[in-house]
Amino acid sequence: MRFDLADLRLFLAVVDAGSITHGAAAAGLSLPAASERLRDMEADGAVVLLERRRRGVTPTPAGEALAHHARTILSQMAQLRGELGRHAKGVRATVQVLANTAALTEFLPERLAPFLVAHPQVDVELRERQSIEIARGVAAGVAEIGILSDAAETPALRLRPFALDRLVAVVARGDPLSARGHASFADLLDRHFVGLMGGALPAHLDARAAAIGGRLKVRVEMRTLEGVCRMAGAGVGIGIVPETAARRCRSRCGIALVRLAEPWATRRLALCVRRDGHVSPQAQALIAHLARDDAWQARGR
Repeated sequence: MRFDLADLRLFLAVVDAGSITHGAAAAGLSLPAASERLRDMEADGAVVLLERRRRGVTPTPAGEALAHHARTILSQMAQLRGELGRHAKGVRATVQVLANTAALTEFLPERLAPFLVAHPQVDVELRERQSIEIARGVAAGVAEIGILSDAAETPALRLRPFALDRLVAVVARGDPLSARGHASFADLLDRHFVGLMGGALPAHLDARAAAIGGRLKVRVEMRTLEGVCRMAGAGVGIGIVPETAARRCRSRCGIALVRLAEPWATRRLALCVRRDGHVSPQAQALIAHLARDDAWQARGR
């Protein structure tokens, strides 16, 4: 059998997610690429590793054995990298981080820059995912650190506070909604929207709309949060963005902020690592730099 570490990370992601589709996303692979890797693993080992059903996959006894050893191997590799890193001089290290849209666009640029300046031999690989995918990915060893909403199910993870994030609707200043100051997400679904192109936030909003039997009527998608705010300010449609982005863009984009009434619109963002896994010294240093015990309260003022 010739399984590499990428194979093992993918297999654990699929097992933990109970789905090849979600496991592939957590591992940063397309569905066709992930499916081909899994078929090659089964062919190479001449054994069936997954039972494929209409509602997902479950590991066979052979798959359970592989998952057990894969967790051990990946944990030992993380330990090895950490121990070698303590002895290495001038050797570069990479910390992999999965983060949701708000963390990636609104908080990490400011907080991450001083760390990278102070640690010139450490690189950080950032990937954007939804919170549920982040939890699965970190649990499977796809990344050492995740930054997600603490509303996600995280029984296998340890959490530390990172920031408080609020989603708000942004509209043109003359829009009737601007006088109200707050609104229900459900009440907005009969209006047209300006969306964000790709990423975790649009998928999150689509899921929230579907959960109440609706859908977002998106007129146009923009690449940046500022682009969403500019379109909303011009009266094209409603945008939903992190409050930090809305306040930053309010004056130059001509927008008014409207608070969303739903509890899910206020999210506590948390750093997460595997509860039973080894964390490299570089990742430990990054966590110590990013974590703030007063982060939730400070952003809530």
